[in-house]
Amino acid sequence: MSVQLFNTMSRSIETFVPIKEEEVGIYTCGPTVYNYAHIGNLRTFLFEDL
Repeated sequence: MSVQLFNTMSRSIETFVPIKEEEVGIYTCGPTVYNYAHIGNLRTFLFEDL
């Protein structure tokens, strides 16, 4: 099964090909919390899951 993503630069759907075979990584910024943590801070982690 292949993963297909929409490339906003080329405006087309492309098949995802990892740089290293059998290994995929993802970088995301953590929540910016200036005060007490709340349920809205959890949104960042929920929407990172593919």
